[in-house]
Amino acid sequence: MMNYPPLISLIMSLSYALPILIAVAFLTLVERKILSYMQARKGPNIVGPYGLLQPMADGVKLFIKEPIRPSTSSPSLFIMTPILALFLAITIWVPLPLPFSLADLNLGVLFLLALSSLAVYSILWSGWASNSKYALIGALRAVAQTISYEVTLAIILLSIIILSGNYSLNTLAMTQEPLYMIFSSWPLAMMWFISTLAETNRAPFDLTEGESELVSGFNVEYAAGPFALFFLAEYANIMLMNTLTTILFFNPSMLNLSQELYPLAMATKTLLLSAGFLWIRASYPRFRYDQLMHLLWKNFLPLTLSLCLWHISMPICYAGLPPNL
Repeated sequence: MMNYPPLISLIMSLSYALPILIAVAFLTLVERKILSYMQARKGPNIVGPYGLLQPMADGVKLFIKEPIRPSTSSPSLFIMTPILALFLAITIWVPLPLPFSLADLNLGVLFLLALSSLAVYSILWSGWASNSKYALIGALRAVAQTISYEVTLAIILLSIIILSGNYSLNTLAMTQEPLYMIFSSWPLAMMWFISTLAETNRAPFDLTEGESELVSGFNVEYAAGPFALFFLAEYANIMLMNTLTTILFFNPSMLNLSQELYPLAMATKTLLLSAGFLWIRASYPRFRYDQLMHLLWKNFLPLTLSLCLWHISMPICYAGLPPNL
């Protein structure tokens, strides 16, 4: 990593954070418009031309509302938890090559896994700090779901690391020069995509915020600004997972594309994957919680373990062959 002056580092960090927050705001508009047209209605179309100013209106409304805090809650932890959630959701973008990363980490994949695991604490602390039985029950089952699907995501990442030979995300561009990873390991890509749906609490796995069962789950006591921070963190994680899916399985290599076309190609593929998230939300009903856990522990975990062991054994098998083969 290069050492920059503090002011330059701050400007570079803001140049990463602000576009992410703006993209998150308009992702909510894209979601509402796509879902509305899938349901034969218009969606937001009043505030601004074609409803383009609706995210700004929603943001202003949320941040000027009076924040409500339960009298029995933990004051400091109740306020710090949404800030922690958004901070982790923004920080996790640091090692992603877009096309250049904010910090070129040699262990970028491990950095992603560590920060995504820390995001569990923001969910758990929000339910515990609210001092409400509904929020605590929602937080406990949200933590169980998130931790469970992190196992599958970590094993799939390990398999991709074995194929690429490096823990750096920049190496994946050179690895996918001959062929995209999705063609060589499509079962992993399929299970990765479904696991990202569960990890980001998206339908049909949105059981952490099942309004019909848990009155909105772990964030039931949050309103106004703190709720908006949770909302931004959730959608930032959705964009992050789709960007990471693009890098892992559909990466447009910088060796074939100019530096101007690389971000455009990546943004297009990320937007298409995000549209897939919305299409799935409009198409499938919510799973039961036991079905959610059964899918992971009885189906995905044995499959990902066997594929990972197969990827580990392939170099060992080839190592014993004569050089002319």
